Amino acid sequence: MASGRAVDEPASGVNDVRLETVEELRKSFFYGTRSDLNFKFLKDLDDNEFGAFLSEMLGAVSRLTDDGDPAPVVDVAHRWQIQAYRGHLGDPADFPHRYDDTPFTPMTKPLSDCRVGLLTSSGHFVAGDDPQPFGVENMSQAEAEARIGEFLKVAPELSAIPFNSDQDDLVVRHGGYPTQAVAADHQVALPLSHLQSLAADGVIGEVAANAYSFVGAASQVRLKKQVAAQWAERLHDEEIDVVLLVPV
Repeated sequence: MASGRAVDEPASGVNDVRLETVEELRKSFFYGTRSDLNFKFLKDLDDNEFGAFLSEMLGAVSRLTDDGDPAPVVDVAHRWQIQAYRGHLGDPADFPHRYDDTPFTPMTKPLSDCRVGLLTSSGHFVAGDDPQPFGVENMSQAEAEARIGEFLKVAPELSAIPFNSDQDDLVVRHGGYPTQAVAADHQVALPLSHLQSLAADGVIGEVAANAYSFVGAASQVRLKKQVAAQWAERLHDEEIDVVLLVPV
């Protein structure tokens, strides 16, 4: 027999590889070694649930190779994200920003006579008007995800977006959700054209001059106590009658 490594001798470096537990694998998608905001809440499944998710996903992928229908794969991912997010939220009664009632202001005129504004937590801004979080110019999406803990500790900054902005001039950056779909179609979270169409059809009276966006992954206490009242006053000064809120 030619000289060489015995069949039962481990390959070089194998003993240096540390095996992951199922728990570590689950958590690796939540800003970990496999950070993927599409699946970050998998960390809140238990090991048995995670195993069921993997089994269903692999089965759906196998069927995809046979029939070419991606819908079952999307369905598995969607259902298990919902299940995982339920676990992430925990008991609704313990949610720190839960209220027994909320402010309510009845409309005083028909929607067809109203000037409508738009406020989204999607993290949009217009190219050339970057809010430069933490003083960083041209922060990438990857860096925003890596610094999500810092975003969660500061008050959000509001970006004004003219309603007549060209889609090619819009930029989105947010460390709290996967932005690929929104970057491909900004109307998903910043429906400027949809509101303009409603105005053209007479469903709403008119759109405001500007829409507004901020990064929703921010300090909720600072949002409420430091900036919310200022933002509301700004919208009031622009004579906006009603605001469409788009939470992301």
